[in-house]
Amino acid sequence: MKALVAQELTGPAGLVYTDVDAPLAGGAVIVDVGAAGVCFPDLLLTRGEYQLRLEAPFTPGLEVAGTVRSAPADSGFAVGQHVSGFTMIGGYAEQVAVAPDSLLPVPDGIDDATAVCLLGNYTTMYFALTRRGALQAGETVLVLGSAGGIGVASIQIAKALGAKVIAMVHRPDAIDFVTGLGADVVLPLADGWRQAVLDATGGRGVNMVVDPVGGDPFDDAVRVLAPEGRLLVIGFAAGGIPTVKVNRLLLRNISIVGVGWGEFARVTPGAGAEMAAGLGALVQAGLRPPPPVRYPLSDGAAALQALADGKIHGKLVLEP
Repeated sequence: MKALVAQELTGPAGLVYTDVDAPLAGGAVIVDVGAAGVCFPDLLLTRGEYQLRLEAPFTPGLEVAGTVRSAPADSGFAVGQHVSGFTMIGGYAEQVAVAPDSLLPVPDGIDDATAVCLLGNYTTMYFALTRRGALQAGETVLVLGSAGGIGVASIQIAKALGAKVIAMVHRPDAIDFVTGLGADVVLPLADGWRQAVLDATGGRGVNMVVDPVGGDPFDDAVRVLAPEGRLLVIGFAAGGIPTVKVNRLLLRNISIVGVGWGEFARVTPGAGAEMAAGLGALVQAGLRPPPPVRYPLSDGAAALQALADGKIHGKLVLEP
């Protein structure tokens, strides 16, 4: 079969579209991949910069959706069934082996590309907003990096949960895209953005900040929190890992909250099913991701380079 293999840890330049052996089933479900999701950890893995370091060669890809080719009799899945799920590696391929407990059935009317969009980013942000942030209807959420995959999921889920959303955009060409997601206020991440957020909230500040960016914006993000506000640390796309003086947390009664969905799911029995049920209820009520940016699997290196260059609005998927 064909796969996109990281031959060297040099980022997208090290990816090669080539022939590899088809996966062996063992106790896994073999899935014919219809769409593989691309997320920022994939990019970090190809650079050797993720917390989990893999030695080349390997096939990246954490998120897949497709059709069951074969399944163990006791797996709960049947040949021909549409599924989506998580695999640590191997998703950038025509077929992948996935543990049965890492798969979910795809509801009728949801295509593979849409199904894969609802995996990592949307599950992470449902967990972040509901479990870690305890978001309440009527609260105001500030989303940094709002045109990226995490940002898009944050806006849509926060709105579905009854929150008001202020979205920050770094790129002017993303303003229309983010506005179309339903954000109540869209502001450029430029000099003076902290005051713009305070002006948009009547000086009160926001109840929650979603921060997948880190780096320089972090300090001002802390400063725009209202009393009892929560800043959700999702990641560090800007590269810098910020620090905070904890006396600021005490004096202003605010919280900095870590969000590590993968680790939580690993050590918490039933977490995946719980989050899938909650997110599934929002999908049942009409939540749909915006159409993803699609690349053929054979052009995967170019796709990841576009992600690295900040040219992707929303979710990126590779299609064999």
